[in-house]
Amino acid sequence: MVAQEAVQHRSDTRSSDVVVIGAGQAGLSAAFHLRRRGLLPGTGFTVLDAGAAPGGAWAHRPPTLTMAAVHGFHELPGMPLPPFADQRPAREALPEYFAAYERAHDLRVLRPVRVRAVREGGAGRLRVETDSGTWTTRALINATGTWTRPFVPAVPGAADFRGRQLHSSQYLGPQEFTGQRVLVVGGGASAIQVLAETAAVADTLWVTRRPPVFREDRFTPEIGRAAVAMVERRVRAGLPPASVVSVTGLPPTPALLRARELGALHRLPMFERLTPEGAVWPDGRTERFDVVVWATGFRPEVGHLAPLNLRSPGGGIRLDATGTGVVADPRIQLVGYGPSASTVGANRAGRAAAVAVHRLLLAEEAGSGAATTGLAATA
Repeated sequence: MVAQEAVQHRSDTRSSDVVVIGAGQAGLSAAFHLRRRGLLPGTGFTVLDAGAAPGGAWAHRPPTLTMAAVHGFHELPGMPLPPFADQRPAREALPEYFAAYERAHDLRVLRPVRVRAVREGGAGRLRVETDSGTWTTRALINATGTWTRPFVPAVPGAADFRGRQLHSSQYLGPQEFTGQRVLVVGGGASAIQVLAETAAVADTLWVTRRPPVFREDRFTPEIGRAAVAMVERRVRAGLPPASVVSVTGLPPTPALLRARELGALHRLPMFERLTPEGAVWPDGRTERFDVVVWATGFRPEVGHLAPLNLRSPGGGIRLDATGTGVVADPRIQLVGYGPSASTVGANRAGRAAAVAVHRLLLAEEAGSGAATTGLAATA
């Protein structure tokens, strides 16, 4: 706590070979692999995190999401997951695991630190401006994820709707909707989770833009690879990352089976506009409801990188063949972005980013003829 207070009140400029922004799964993986390659916390690498405590996005999941319902979570490199009780809320169990990981590997995450902008800093360095001072750095690993940028589509009449509207990231459980009529918008796992819980206590409607694809088989590595390949093609072309639900479909998770059991999976196409009482569909159908839950996903949190002009004409940030390196600026790595947005992808991306950054630093030192800063020659 003392170190965090000191960070909050400093306004001077500090220097670090690598700055990692974000201490979720991808950021911690990157920090772990930087340490393995000989960089030390402080002058070697610095991890900045906006959260008040460890856990990343997991700390903000609804209390109804238990460890039994969490599927596809992969342990961080170098530390197995401890045995968790199935009914333990994920928002408690996983932040505890992240905190233990930070301590075990001495990553010294500085928090809460909010990055405002990253700019050119002169002499080939980047300038990271935060609410707790400024860092200059030779390389940057951006691991800010998507949780802080919930996406709600612009819909005609949204301002006129007199009921409640919330994004799925604000959902705290079904109890607040008891006896109401709830419209859930979205075709992904978050929408299914909300439907599975809310349909037990409220009258629910489900809306998606495209017809959902239900899988009767479990998620397989082949399906995962196909989804990652699709996203990789987009980011290599400089396009924004897209949803992978159209590739993976909706597997028979406990949440989906529960929603089906409750009769909540009768999907309607997207409505035309909202009204003060509900919505109107293109065919003239009208429905009344009290609440709209927008389970419509997230967008990458990369606004602080805007001063570097990294976006391609396609609107996204183009990545190289590693899936993490920014083509427009080799000093910058994006992890937890595009193909590395999953937990297993985040682990792999953290390693790839650390390897790339390490090579960049070694190449700089070899080119300048300067003495090394203690970097190991591990690749």
